[in-house]
Amino acid sequence: MTANATPLTIGILGAGNIGRPLGRHWVAAGHSVTFGSRDPGRLASFVEPLGDRARAATYAEAVEASDVVLLSVPHPALDELLDRLKDRLTGKTVIDATSPIGVSEEGLFVSQLRPGLTQGSWTAERLPDSSVARAFTHFPDELLWSRGTGQRHFWGMGIASGDSDARRMTEALVHDAGFVPVHLGGLEESAAVDPGGALFGYVSTAAGLRAAAGLAG
Repeated sequence: MTANATPLTIGILGAGNIGRPLGRHWVAAGHSVTFGSRDPGRLASFVEPLGDRARAATYAEAVEASDVVLLSVPHPALDELLDRLKDRLTGKTVIDATSPIGVSEEGLFVSQLRPGLTQGSWTAERLPDSSVARAFTHFPDELLWSRGTGQRHFWGMGIASGDSDARRMTEALVHDAGFVPVHLGGLEESAAVDPGGALFGYVSTAAGLRAAAGLAG
């Protein structure tokens, strides 16, 4: 059952290790999901068993068909994709689940963005006419399906947005994916879920996430 009063139409740009399990969760919750791909035909065997509320399309078609769009392409492909789709994303809620991940000489995960810039803020700068939120980025992607089904609403999921409507919609979709949303603040306060951040790769309850992120309560 969806946490939204009305089922949403969702476009997922990047049907990989993040997009596929989340799309399955959202179809099960009653939403309609369009999986965007450079080659929609290769998704037929995945999409067809999901039923009438799921389909594959091009990236542009997925955006046009949707109220909310999830960005889950590999980060190196994101810049060019946003260049092509910026105008189509105007007025839409965009949830950025990408990670600018790098590895330091010491073997630690680090963000490839310049110091002080969060991925969420970077995306918001690129999409000034969209409502941007950050979610589904710190949680190991191989656990998104199993933890969201076998232990529904036990594990926390960090989110960030300074836009009240985007925050509400993202929190609802986190819930519909089987997790408990933990709001970290605005996009400029979302470094904890970026590579190298306090929550990156961290799996815990909502209370555990808040404690690790240094949030009260």
